[in-house]
Amino acid sequence: MKFLHTADWQIGMKAAHVGKAGPAVRDARFEAARKLVDEGKRRGAEFILVAGDTFEDNGVDRVSVRKVVDILASFGAPVYVIPGNHDPWVPGSVWEHPAWKESDHVRVLLEPSPVAIPGGVLYPCPVTEKHSTRDPTAWIRADGDKGIRIGLAHGTVETIHRDEPEYPIPADAARRTGLDYLALGHWHSTVLYEDSSRTVRMAYSGTPEPTGFGERASGRCLLVEIAGPGEVPRIVEIQTGSLAWIEMSEEIREPGDLARVRSRLEAVEDPGRALVSLVLRGVLDPEEPRELEVIREILEARFLYGLLQDEALYPAPTDERWIDAMPAGYLREAARRLLAWSAPGRHEPPLPQGFSPEAAARALRIFYSLSREAPR
Repeated sequence: MKFLHTADWQIGMKAAHVGKAGPAVRDARFEAARKLVDEGKRRGAEFILVAGDTFEDNGVDRVSVRKVVDILASFGAPVYVIPGNHDPWVPGSVWEHPAWKESDHVRVLLEPSPVAIPGGVLYPCPVTEKHSTRDPTAWIRADGDKGIRIGLAHGTVETIHRDEPEYPIPADAARRTGLDYLALGHWHSTVLYEDSSRTVRMAYSGTPEPTGFGERASGRCLLVEIAGPGEVPRIVEIQTGSLAWIEMSEEIREPGDLARVRSRLEAVEDPGRALVSLVLRGVLDPEEPRELEVIREILEARFLYGLLQDEALYPAPTDERWIDAMPAGYLREAARRLLAWSAPGRHEPPLPQGFSPEAAARALRIFYSLSREAPR
């Protein structure tokens, strides 16, 4: 048996967190879905399993639903899909769209009941509500069934810390239920779970296209091959994502550090397909604000999306060069106050109500830049 395991396509996600890059991020999810299907055909997969959250929610436009059905149907062999907690099987859900019944190959499984598949039996665990504290795999009893036994579920493995249980799945669910492999969805990073014999029989495929920063092992699907009942699954991770979500956090300590950050940004390959979150913290030299602005310009001009967080970048409160550049008199005194206020924990003179060291640091940098640009 050879099949493709995928989940969490999140088709229809708004991607509002990346502003104008939202449409490109949404389109990339369809690109990843097409690549996934092409990889399945190229590698000889007999069927595809989709472990929930195909859609961001049940309010997704119907054109997107049909596009998804068309992509899955293009595989030309069986595709088995279950609803997840983002798109649960409820009245008025995406699963009532007539396109699902128009395909000979795509099956939406809406009942927790065994289904015959090529080479074995599939045990689907469809989701029928947004939240639940019940184990979705609890009903499975696969020990006595013939052929290779595969589970398809959506939920949270109990080793993942959560304040409240959310479709909890035991870490030994595959062994407990008698499955040869349990295909999971819900978490966006690829995770392979070893049992006591160091055999992987349970895994999250992860999302085929990352949805945001912080997803450490996403943009993938899994090709699973099992020689026979009880045999060890052979699992291959396949890269399907096309966008790079890059997180950078840099400590600025001395002149030249910002130039090093700039060089890192300029070395990113294919910046038009990259989204960057850059956090800068530390001490800013009074000769370097222009370098900071160049970094901001590069982020906004070259990358699909760029976010600069420099609130923790402070002028050195003992560096009088920030003051010396200002015209004597009231302006220099105002700059001196901003410099003093910019030091975290130092409030001499007292901070104005609602003012913060971060705001003072930003104000001083702007103040300093304007003073240097003014005609003398």
